[in-house]
Amino acid sequence: MEEIYKRFSKDRFSKLCGIIIDDIKLGYAKTSVMVKEQHLNGVDITQGGLVYTLADLAFACASNSYGPIAVGLNTNISFLKPTTAGHKLTAIAKVDSLTRKTCTVTVEVFQQEELIAKMLGTAYVKG
Repeated sequence: MEEIYKRFSKDRFSKLCGIIIDDIKLGYAKTSVMVKEQHLNGVDITQGGLVYTLADLAFACASNSYGPIAVGLNTNISFLKPTTAGHKLTAIAKVDSLTRKTCTVTVEVFQQEELIAKMLGTAYVKG
């Protein structure tokens, strides 16, 4: 898991957003970010791109936790509740299915214990 952590902790865009990797286990990953003023959109709620990026990093870590490189093929995210600055968001990714060539993952994003977004992703497992 240390190699996976090293690979994805270098993700430049996630770092720019202030997102950190909290945990990676086989088929599981947890990421988090503290929402700041700079993360808000024009109507003063958290920019959907931040929530997506948080979920996407968790998706990447979980789908790559088995060793071979896995790259995203498709994702679908639903934004369920808005958030604002001053709140910590946490994404938890769990692998639902793994084959030789694909990996499907469910990612739930929380503000404390409240579900605020849900992502379903499919990754292509290389080699």
